[in-house]
Amino acid sequence: MLIKFTVENWESVREPITFSMIATKEKQHSERVPIIKKYGFRLLPIAAIYGANAAGKTKICNAIRFARDFITTITQPESLIRRLVFKLDKKLEHEPTRFSFQILVNEICYEFSFAVTSKKVVEEKLIKFGPYSQKVLYERDSNGKVTFPDDPSLSQDQRLKFIAEGTRDNQLFLTKTVDQKKDDFSPVHDWFKHNLIVLGPKSNLSWGFLINKEDTSTYSMINNIISELDTGITQLDGIEVTFESIQFPEELKAKVSEDLPDGADVLIGRNFVISKRNGELSLKKLVSYHKTKDGNDIQFDLAQESEGTLRMIELLPAIIDLSNDKSSKTYIIDEFDHSMHTMLIRSLLEYYFQTCSSSSRSQLIFTTHNVTLMDQKLLRRDELWITERNTNSATQLFSLSEYKDTRNDKDIRKSYLRGSFGGIPKILLLSH
Repeated sequence: MLIKFTVENWESVREPITFSMIATKEKQHSERVPIIKKYGFRLLPIAAIYGANAAGKTKICNAIRFARDFITTITQPESLIRRLVFKLDKKLEHEPTRFSFQILVNEICYEFSFAVTSKKVVEEKLIKFGPYSQKVLYERDSNGKVTFPDDPSLSQDQRLKFIAEGTRDNQLFLTKTVDQKKDDFSPVHDWFKHNLIVLGPKSNLSWGFLINKEDTSTYSMINNIISELDTGITQLDGIEVTFESIQFPEELKAKVSEDLPDGADVLIGRNFVISKRNGELSLKKLVSYHKTKDGNDIQFDLAQESEGTLRMIELLPAIIDLSNDKSSKTYIIDEFDHSMHTMLIRSLLEYYFQTCSSSSRSQLIFTTHNVTLMDQKLLRRDELWITERNTNSATQLFSLSEYKDTRNDKDIRKSYLRGSFGGIPKILLLSH
């Protein structure tokens, strides 16, 4: 689970901003808030980030995506680190971009932080927390030297020293250890790789439930849910077709065959998926079924559905994944409500809330402009965040829980639209 995230000198973020999923003492919806007994705190299962256009919501998501990809990807020798600095202050152009994550992995708290320029990692540190203490597992300085100050067994590990000496300037020591099959810190790396999922409004989510139907429970659940959401769809499916039948370009087929790893799938357009198994390509068309007036099913290409319906279908696997009582995934979804009706969004959130409890470990963090979700019957005050630009056009971030006079029976939507919390566009009168 994500506990806290801090970023500095990234895109529209100038000074450090911190996003926290630690629950306040608020009692609303407390039955759905996970309790971390070992450490004596609670973590929120959901958070919504609001703000005007260009206030920095997407930039925060981009920062987390960049950090995740940098942690989980082996960099090439001499390649630049493609960080995006705050460009409105030239003094920051050559200053490091800093990231810090506090995370819960297998009921253990860690803090992983690093700072980078475009050419090198200038700082890196991994801390492990106990209930009443902390241990620095390793730290790396601006010269690339890695030390293990609080763990004698690590400091005496010759292989770790060898890996540290072979870590390039443009890569993380954490990433290098996992690449070298050294698993001392792999739980932290694996959380970023497998449990942290960052999606944008144009992300192509997993269509595996329609392609291979290996997870029959997900396939059945999605079809059950979608038939109840007033889309007109009675069923989704993936049907096998030949490349010749749709006149698929041979040169594109050859390129996909060469580039696609075995066992992988790739979405082509909005309704075709190419799969590669044992070196052989197959093609499936994604389809939906609707009822005709006489009660028979009629097939549609999935691309014929509305943008909102397609977005909902893309999100359903994530919602179902989050709702699994064994899930420990953290999904961060930019523009969660993209093209979707507000009641549909609310239904998906309420479906997720049904599975949230003191023992659940999944999280959903999303950005939105949908003010109808700014409702204390749905979300707690500490689950609502606001971004806005200050006088230097830099992103600021704060939680509604910081406003002490915001009662739990107050219509916070009206207060937000009146500008009481900031985070709304400052629009001048338009004239011809």
